[in-house]
Amino acid sequence: MDAYLQRKRVFLLLVSWIWVPLAVIGGTGNNTTNATAHLSSFSRPKVVNVGALFTANSVIGRSAEPALVAAINDVNSDSSILRGTKLNLIFQDTNCSGFVGTVDALQLMEKEVIAAIGPQSSGIAHVISHVMNELQVPLLSFATDPTLSSLQYSYFLRTVPNDHFQMYAIADVVDYFGWKEVIAIFVDDDNGRNGISVLGDALAKKRAKLTYKAAFSPGASSSEIDDLLVSVNLMEARVFVVHVNPDTGLSIFSKAKNLGMMVGGYVWITTDWLLSFLDSSDSVNPETMDLIQGVVALRHHTADSDQKKNFNSYALYAYDTIWLLARALDLYFKDGGKLTFSDDPRLRDTNGSALHLSSMQVFDQGQKLFQTLIGMNFTGLSGQIQFDSEKNLGHPAYDILNIGGTGSRTVGYWSNYSGLSVVTPEILYSKPPNTSTSTQHLYNVIWPGEMVTQPRGWVFPHNGKPLQIAVPYRVTFKEFVHKDKGPSGVKGYCIDVFEAAIDLLPYAVPHVYILYGDGKRNPSFKNLVNDVVANKYDAAVGDVTITTNRTRIVDFTQPYMESGLVVVAPIKELKSSPWAFLQPFTLQMWCVTGVFFLFVGTVVWILEHRHNPEFRGSPRHQLVTVFWFSFSTMFFAHRENTMSTLGRLVLIFWLFVVLIINSSYTASLTSILTVRQLSSGIQGIDSLISSSDPIGVQDGSFAYNYLIEELGVLESRIRILKTEDEYTSALEKGPQGGGVAGIVDELPYVELFLSNSKCVFRTVGQEFTKSGWGFAFQRDSPLAVDLSTAILQLSENGELQRIHDKWLSKNGCSSQSNQADDAQLSLKSFWGLFLICAVACFLALVAFFCRVYCQFRRYDPEPEDQEISEPESVRPSRRTLRSVSFRDLITFVDRRESEIKDILKRKSIDSKKHQGQSSDAQPISPV
Repeated sequence: MDAYLQRKRVFLLLVSWIWVPLAVIGGTGNNTTNATAHLSSFSRPKVVNVGALFTANSVIGRSAEPALVAAINDVNSDSSILRGTKLNLIFQDTNCSGFVGTVDALQLMEKEVIAAIGPQSSGIAHVISHVMNELQVPLLSFATDPTLSSLQYSYFLRTVPNDHFQMYAIADVVDYFGWKEVIAIFVDDDNGRNGISVLGDALAKKRAKLTYKAAFSPGASSSEIDDLLVSVNLMEARVFVVHVNPDTGLSIFSKAKNLGMMVGGYVWITTDWLLSFLDSSDSVNPETMDLIQGVVALRHHTADSDQKKNFNSYALYAYDTIWLLARALDLYFKDGGKLTFSDDPRLRDTNGSALHLSSMQVFDQGQKLFQTLIGMNFTGLSGQIQFDSEKNLGHPAYDILNIGGTGSRTVGYWSNYSGLSVVTPEILYSKPPNTSTSTQHLYNVIWPGEMVTQPRGWVFPHNGKPLQIAVPYRVTFKEFVHKDKGPSGVKGYCIDVFEAAIDLLPYAVPHVYILYGDGKRNPSFKNLVNDVVANKYDAAVGDVTITTNRTRIVDFTQPYMESGLVVVAPIKELKSSPWAFLQPFTLQMWCVTGVFFLFVGTVVWILEHRHNPEFRGSPRHQLVTVFWFSFSTMFFAHRENTMSTLGRLVLIFWLFVVLIINSSYTASLTSILTVRQLSSGIQGIDSLISSSDPIGVQDGSFAYNYLIEELGVLESRIRILKTEDEYTSALEKGPQGGGVAGIVDELPYVELFLSNSKCVFRTVGQEFTKSGWGFAFQRDSPLAVDLSTAILQLSENGELQRIHDKWLSKNGCSSQSNQADDAQLSLKSFWGLFLICAVACFLALVAFFCRVYCQFRRYDPEPEDQEISEPESVRPSRRTLRSVSFRDLITFVDRRESEIKDILKRKSIDSKKHQGQSSDAQPISPV
């Protein structure tokens, strides 16, 4: 038979060699094309076998089988593809059994199939993928298990979206609504386990978690499912993700409804199985719809079409899978590909074996056909068919639907391109990818129990143990929290705030307080937080400071008290000085002020000297006038009047400056003489660190590590103080007496200590850290969020201040000492005023000297009655014939303004007379 086929191929080849040249000689392109097509049809087999492995009596099987048959018929009747070759579909029923499915796959391999479609079960896919690897037959599967994308399954190609993307879509939905705890209910098979494993990873990236994995066997009885739901209902999480198969999934909701788990407060999210079941039925029983009211379900997103209305997504993918194979085969044949099979020497039947292993053959061109398949790119009924580098369908997307009434409504879409959106993925693909939080949107959801308010997603478990809350067993500053003989065992400011916040929650929070520490010294707050992380306690309530390192391991509520580190130092009182009146201004300020008094007096004298007789006289008299006028303006007691416009302008600016200086001096001197003056060698944290003196910190405070790790203080300099008496003793002794130069502690403790010590000590410098106190909970605890809201309500309604006044309101001390130097006024506070005054003086002097210069140019210093021997127009100007001495200029400036004006006026009249006489003496020219 093989020899016959070989001879036939040689004959066809010879015919082609003769036929093609003849066609070319004939000169008709159509004939050449026909010849090539004829040759191609001869090289292709008439029938190609394609296998199909499905469970016939299942939702997916009942949907996929007619779609496969319809696709086979459409391909075989389409003359534009696989010309001369027909596809023959061989269907095998796996009966939803891994063993039967494997046997069916082996039987299918005896029939020389070039590809197998299916199975729908991930468990069967794992097994028969090894068979396909051995025989090199591509497996086009509907199994959604994410682990099937592994490189070990080299002939596995998934033609539906990978569940990896579906689990990330669910994680995005959970994150969108702000839930942090999820319970997964799933079938304990390959598909269920591996899918939920990916869900856990996806939730972790959103700072959420799977608090419990509720698995049941594939053949679980009704009572087993009932027991499973009872157990998860006792837990605090109320967000359930159901990942099962569509044939048995509704039994979960039936049991859940009987247990009262389909009411308000519950959240149910299902993977694509639920919509696959609903879409595969022509009509759904109203009783069935009643079971799933308020459920949020995902469905594979496919492009809108008429077929989409009649088939579910698996039927569309089944149809496209046949066309994918047909197009790949057509391309494969066009490239000259052949279909041949050969024996596998490793497959041998043993004596008496009925497995017929030797009848299974290796598809020689399987690898080449597989590469052609993963390189295909076309648009099918389900959308674009194209594979990425991991052999997954590109652009995975899901519809997010809300079950309600007798049907469902779309509340949004998810794609790995843009996350959650109310816009279809096809529109978003034309825009740049954007998965930022601000762009994530969904329409409103009607939750179980017909609730429109978003469920909180958790409750305190029924019959669960109360919260175990650790409370620091303080030795110092017991007003914040201390042991008590009452029912709760503890009391204090922090406890009252926590109880008031708990009372505002819309649900009960059973809890017990457990003292943390031995009562002999303050406990380590670092260890307290670490024990919450280690799950020894559910929370820590007390004066727990919110620090950066702690926020990385626990969740804090909103701060209920502001805090920060400050320095407390010993203070000694200063005695009043007889020279205290000089303290309001710095030396620089005094000097500049004095210089400006003389400067302004001089300027005013210059501007007034020609106008004002009070600024004239002997040199001694004028010098005294300048000094008197300058310093008398300080008290607005100057008796000299200003007559010139420029002088008055300068005086206005200077009096304004004097007013400001007097007011500031009076206020500063009043403060210095009336306020108690204190002094300390330590001015703040910088001077404390730069010294080599010991520094005190409270026992158990985070300030110990902060000084060492953040500020670089040597550990040997730090002294741990365990009681308030040690605080007082260490500060009174000082560094020379074995005490400390200052204490670094949090502001709430310091304020209470200063009040208890009758304000003998004070804080120095500024608060150099900003933090607060909060209640610490285990990571991602939803109670932390609700209590934060409650604390804000306490702050807004004034209850937080009332609790503060109850425990901490005593005779307060000023928060910081007043240093004498702090009250001094320096030049930097007034240089703007001095600058304005100086500019005004300068401009006035410029205007004055310009005016004087113009007058001097018109002025003749010689006697006014000098005879004029010749006309002025004939003789040269007297000003140019001789030089003008500096003495003449000074004499001119020193003369009164009125005299200068009179001289210039007479000179102007005389000049006009001389011009008239000159014109009369000119001879009259003859006519």
